[in-house]
Amino acid sequence: MKIAAAPAATAVESHGIDTVPEGEKVYRPRHLFSVLYGSNLTYSVIIFGAFPILFGLSWWASVGSIVVGCLVGAALLAPMSLFAPATGTNNAVSSGAHFGVGGRFIGTFIALFSALGFVAITIWTSGDALVAGVSRLSGTSSNALVQALGYAVISAVVVGVAVRGLHLMVFIQERLMMPLMSLVMLAGVFAFNAKFDSSYPGGKYFLGTFWPTWISCTVLNASLVISYSVFIGDWARYIDPTRHPRSRILAVTFLGGTVGLGVPILWGAFVSMSFVADAGHFIPALIANSPPWYVIGLVLLGLIAGIAQGTVGLYGTGLDTSSLIPKLSRQQATLAIAGVTVVFVYLGAFVWSAMAIVNAFLIILLILTAPWMVIMSIGYLYRRGHYVADDLQVFTRGQVGGRYWFVNGVNWRAAAAWAFSAGLGLLFSAAPPLYVGPWANAAGGVDLSFFVALGAGGAIYTALLLIAPEPAYVFGPRGPLFGNPAANLVFRKIESQ
Repeated sequence: MKIAAAPAATAVESHGIDTVPEGEKVYRPRHLFSVLYGSNLTYSVIIFGAFPILFGLSWWASVGSIVVGCLVGAALLAPMSLFAPATGTNNAVSSGAHFGVGGRFIGTFIALFSALGFVAITIWTSGDALVAGVSRLSGTSSNALVQALGYAVISAVVVGVAVRGLHLMVFIQERLMMPLMSLVMLAGVFAFNAKFDSSYPGGKYFLGTFWPTWISCTVLNASLVISYSVFIGDWARYIDPTRHPRSRILAVTFLGGTVGLGVPILWGAFVSMSFVADAGHFIPALIANSPPWYVIGLVLLGLIAGIAQGTVGLYGTGLDTSSLIPKLSRQQATLAIAGVTVVFVYLGAFVWSAMAIVNAFLIILLILTAPWMVIMSIGYLYRRGHYVADDLQVFTRGQVGGRYWFVNGVNWRAAAAWAFSAGLGLLFSAAPPLYVGPWANAAGGVDLSFFVALGAGGAIYTALLLIAPEPAYVFGPRGPLFGNPAANLVFRKIESQ
């Protein structure tokens, strides 16, 4: 098989959620690290470093919660990078192998709305930093019009890069974001070092005592890493699993989750030590407490880094929208969803004060993501990583049938396990102002929703696989990893609707 040359960065990506041909899988596992690291050197991630300080933890306790959270999150994220190389499509469509080609819309909607929230937060934080930095450099005051222009600058470039596609996005991460933003953050260590105090004892614990507060901060950081589980396949689908072993893909993804997100979060905690009392207003306080010579670096973080992070979210949103509406190409879907997102950004900033609502919505989405993710991971082991890529594209071709049709397009085992565990997790959730579950305070303020949803999803799905094994035709030559497959009934042939 002839392997195509790596596409030019300026080339418009031609593939949407259709299967990437084997000869065009030209990326390496290191590209996963490039995106995970390069796209997260931005304020929407850095700001998470302020939360442990705000919650009353000491410096070293904050470091511990960030490191442990990123390690746990990366361990759960890593298996999610294995689907796309095997199927040649993104994780939402790949989930059709386990949820059914109809049930895979659970993953599509999770990815779609999660990306919308993250894109909005990125434009808000980066636009605010850009405006605040320019205002300090110029000695002028900002107003609503200047703020709106800042959002417009970020939005315009984000849309342009996202429409061009993955090749330009990866080029920007590797050639611009990683070296330049790493240098900016390194310079920030010197800029804020004078006010840093590693002996900082912390303040009043947000949840009353140390361990509930520390655990909550740890879960928050783990959740941020895990949020990439629905997007990692967007990039991994260009990796050829016959040339790059699964162990390497896992290792690089794990490294990307720990370093790619851990470094900017730790940097955020470090600079927060210079303005502990104002950490709740992170971006204005960061600009105000910065030495004059470093303000230009903070402007670059707002402009360049914000563009990189926003591009990742909008690219993934466009990709999933095109899977939801097959008649739209990836480029058309990206432009359509970009229009909706930009309108939401402006309404949220100037009309709704929607930041709290978006944050709460993302908490709920993570609860919905946790069981979906663990069901996918168990399913991968159960099937021994065997997939028939062509049968995953039934919906996009306007057809029915195939190995993953199950019952009316839904694998009831996975769908039932996800629905029950997600519902159970929501009962333990606290996501004001949108929703507070009746058992939200069951553990003295510690949010158990993620643990409950994750554990219940894995346990229920495993039990259902043992009680009612999946049909044998979904397995490869070696059969399932555990249990006995059901009778090898003749699966329905693919038919056009």
